[in-house]
Amino acid sequence: MKRFLPFLLLALMLTPLALSAQAQTIIPRITIGVEQATTPQEVSTSLQIVLLLTVLSIAPSLLILMTSFTRIAVVLGMVRRAVGTQSVPSNQIVIALSLFLTFFIMAPVFKDINDNALQPYLAGELTHEEAFENGANPLRTFMLSQTREKDLGLMVRNANLPRPQTADDLPLYVIVPAFAISELRLAFQMGFLLYLPFIMIDMIIASILMSMGMMMLPPVMISAPFKILLFVLIDGWYIVIETLVGSFG
Repeated sequence: MKRFLPFLLLALMLTPLALSAQAQTIIPRITIGVEQATTPQEVSTSLQIVLLLTVLSIAPSLLILMTSFTRIAVVLGMVRRAVGTQSVPSNQIVIALSLFLTFFIMAPVFKDINDNALQPYLAGELTHEEAFENGANPLRTFMLSQTREKDLGLMVRNANLPRPQTADDLPLYVIVPAFAISELRLAFQMGFLLYLPFIMIDMIIASILMSMGMMMLPPVMISAPFKILLFVLIDGWYIVIETLVGSFG
């Protein structure tokens, strides 16, 4: 007991200091609530914040279905499967490359939106409705240039809309799904063409193994290095990226 007596005395001496330091410490309080607005500007600012949060929540869907991202991501994924490397390059690399290629292809559209909608709106020269219309027009033009009339007709019929006279009569909720269907169709066409040479390699390797009596050996194990070698020799990534970028011209 005597051995612990100095420690007890030290604890009793330090306790008042610790309590005084705790009393002097200021802990901030964070509150979230709804209060009465005093001016119309406060209401407008709150609505703008809510609108901004809503746009940010649906931004991934807008990026995927209203830009060139869908076609690029599908084609790059099918290239990886055609070569036979199931996880190389990884999903993160495929998505990142698709994202940056999307920014590259959509740069003129984004610049048009920034110059004619975003900057004038921030400067107070446009209203919400005018800024939205000016920002939607470049995207509308881009999507219509890549969409088949057949897909547009399908959406118009399903929406029970009258036959549009011009492209301006088409609402965005009709253009976006029609554009997505057209993108998927073209992406699968490009993927099918990419698959053909690699399927030929698989068939040749399988025929050689069967003629040698090695039927228990999976042909994929032997054909995979040859497909990778062929893809490297023909500079496959250059051809794929050049074709993808050129398909949006």
